[in-house]
Amino acid sequence: METLGGAEFAPQMTYLNTSSCGLLPRRTVAAVMLLADELAAGRPAGAGDFSAVTAARQSFARLTGVEAGRVAVGGSVSVHVGLIASSLPPGAEVLFPEGEYASVITPFVVRGDLKLRYAPLEGLADAVRPGTSLVAFSSVQSSDGRIADLPAVRAAAAAHGARTLVDASQSAGWLPLSAAAWDFTVTGGFKFLLCPRGVSFLTLTEQAQESLAPIHAGTFAAENLWETTYGPIEDLAHSARRFDEPPAFLSYHGAEQSLSLLEEIGIDVVHAHDTALARRFRAGLMELGHRPVPGDSAVVAVPELGHRVPELADAGVILSERAGNLRAAFHFYNSAAEVDRVLDVLSG
Repeated sequence: METLGGAEFAPQMTYLNTSSCGLLPRRTVAAVMLLADELAAGRPAGAGDFSAVTAARQSFARLTGVEAGRVAVGGSVSVHVGLIASSLPPGAEVLFPEGEYASVITPFVVRGDLKLRYAPLEGLADAVRPGTSLVAFSSVQSSDGRIADLPAVRAAAAAHGARTLVDASQSAGWLPLSAAAWDFTVTGGFKFLLCPRGVSFLTLTEQAQESLAPIHAGTFAAENLWETTYGPIEDLAHSARRFDEPPAFLSYHGAEQSLSLLEEIGIDVVHAHDTALARRFRAGLMELGHRPVPGDSAVVAVPELGHRVPELADAGVILSERAGNLRAAFHFYNSAAEVDRVLDVLSG
């Protein structure tokens, strides 16, 4: 099984660590370097082009099945989650999976006046109850690659009138996901979306938009850009753009290119490629006597093998350790030969 888009990448090792940070395509690196060179020379047009932000927003919208008017851009998932957390009334109940990623939980914790509950991921839908205001969870768990039962959680939330917040940072880019099905989604762009760090996306339903105050609105939140540079903005964007953070232009000039590459290949094609590699890895692990976390995720975790990360790195194989697990993440620039390579080292 060959890689997809292989000419766009130049890894110098067997890189199976996209869950931590995705490889940057050559076109992305070129776009960032071009803008950096222009800035070093004294760029007449300023720090960057908002057209690149618009293009990235539109690409992300197409990749996740929503209108671009429902997508806000920013720099980190935790800021998006903080915006949502700030909108809840005192005493509201928020439900999380046990062991959920800290950026999804902490903005709610620091409020100090919310009721927080936790349930096992496999029982998350059953734990939704009358009075639950929000269910917040990752579509794919960072620590072990487990995929949440998305239809069950969505149905349970709808039955009890709870809103939903999905962190798609470990899934967007390989797992087909309709952001339109959720009240909120948040996505860090620097993993499977292959963007430079400093790119993140927030999607909101129209109803959810009405529940939030754009508390960090700045110049870029105006309906008519550049018409309100001084003094208060009286007409905020009529779309989710009013929730934008000021964009990091170097990152977004790169994001435009990375997301266009994903659109060219197609998420369905990426999904088939990534999960086939993951299945090959799981089968090889079983033959070696190891028991990976079951599932059909592109992220594969092997309990009690996290201590082997340094040994693998010495052999030129880059994975990560999370919660004691050895974690491998497969993406479209990986190949079957790389799967066999890591298995060889583990058998060593």
